[in-house]
Amino acid sequence: MTDTREIRKVLATVPYAEAELDRLREAFAPAEVVAVSFRDNEGIAAALEEVDVAVTLGDLDDRHLAAPHLKWVHCDHAGLTRSARPEVFERGLIVTGSAGRSAAALAQHVFFFALSLAFDSYGLHDDHRRRVWGGIEGYHDRLSLWGRTMGIIGLGHTGREVAKLAEAFGMRVIAYRRQDTPATAPVERLYSAERGDTVEPLLRESDVVVVAAHLSDETYHLIGARELKSMKPSAYLINIARGAIVDENALVVALEAETIAGAASDVFETEPLPPDAPIWNAPNMLITPHVTPRLPDRTQRSIDIMAENARRYRAGEPMLNRLEPHHVFSRKTDKYANRTGTTRWGTES
Repeated sequence: MTDTREIRKVLATVPYAEAELDRLREAFAPAEVVAVSFRDNEGIAAALEEVDVAVTLGDLDDRHLAAPHLKWVHCDHAGLTRSARPEVFERGLIVTGSAGRSAAALAQHVFFFALSLAFDSYGLHDDHRRRVWGGIEGYHDRLSLWGRTMGIIGLGHTGREVAKLAEAFGMRVIAYRRQDTPATAPVERLYSAERGDTVEPLLRESDVVVVAAHLSDETYHLIGARELKSMKPSAYLINIARGAIVDENALVVALEAETIAGAASDVFETEPLPPDAPIWNAPNMLITPHVTPRLPDRTQRSIDIMAENARRYRAGEPMLNRLEPHHVFSRKTDKYANRTGTTRWGTES
């Protein structure tokens, strides 16, 4: 434990219903919570002159960095890439997020992709549309997911939920993460960047590779042409994290050359994905528009995270989902729009 800290006034710009705002007030009590619309720039500017804590729908901006008394910003979403600016750490600002609140839904999204690829949902739908019975050549030779190996890159909230589902589907699970920690069930083997491992052994072993890592300078284009060539020709790549972790152009080339059997992604280097982006036409590529059906209690999960962090903040304890220096993403190629619904080294990954 370090020093204790006081919370006197909180700015909330999250679009919560009144009952949800009441629960947020309870989470920060006895501090005063000032609710201001995220569109009310004047109201936000006035409140930032006084508050100790800000709860914001999107990422922080220059207004938060300039706020005289602000010590902690909670961004009510998972991916904090746009908040991972060097000046945040220079300023000493604590930044946390709501990673984990949608991990279960994201894990299901992964298996929507995995099953669609394994069962050839495109081909089956095309046969259905054309009223053709059994028109997919070689379909009886396809393999289900049972007994195959899933490799998970990033073993945070979402990665762990994916591992649980993979075990339920009878899959062998291996993983790669930044931290050097022992493997725990259901992960059979864990590779670690801190231990000097590369991602390539995981790629060589896996039938399904799932990217669930945090985008940072360390993970930018972690999966490129060389890595894709390390994968089995029968393997699938699924990205549920951030688009720029995978070299999109290299992925298109790999799919066209049949270096891998297929891929699926909910995230892209540029979002919205332009109509002329080559990946639209890549063979055996599944695309969803960076959206996952939400959990029914997602907002309460966010509030629970904030309540626990308020307790930890006051007690001077380590906080949940805190942005750390190794999360910094300084590249100017970060062109995608920030997701404010669900997502994801250290956040929801």
